[in-house]
Amino acid sequence: MIAAPPPMIALAIAIVCEVIATSTLPKTEQFSQPLPTIITLVGYGIAFFFLSVAVKTVSIGVAYAIWCGAGIILVALISWLWHGQQLDTAAVLGITLIMAGTIVINVFSKSVSH
Repeated sequence: MIAAPPPMIALAIAIVCEVIATSTLPKTEQFSQPLPTIITLVGYGIAFFFLSVAVKTVSIGVAYAIWCGAGIILVALISWLWHGQQLDTAAVLGITLIMAGTIVINVFSKSVSH
């Protein structure tokens, strides 16, 4: 049996797979396109598996906050770069606050195993 990765590595893998799945979701065209649909479903499956690995030692609240914060930032960036979607000032401010919160949790929280 393969050993589980450290919790923060598992969480990082979960985030990357979730971002890939979410970024591919529009290309599924409501799950009518096979390849993007497979990528989306497999991405979410892998993401949830590695999230379950991470929450064995990281509190679910902290893991989910990091997952959401990083996911929002990365998906917004990908949406802007690849899908040409624009963000207004309020969206950029909100994403900046989410980023700040994620950094505070990662750097200062005793709930995160570093």
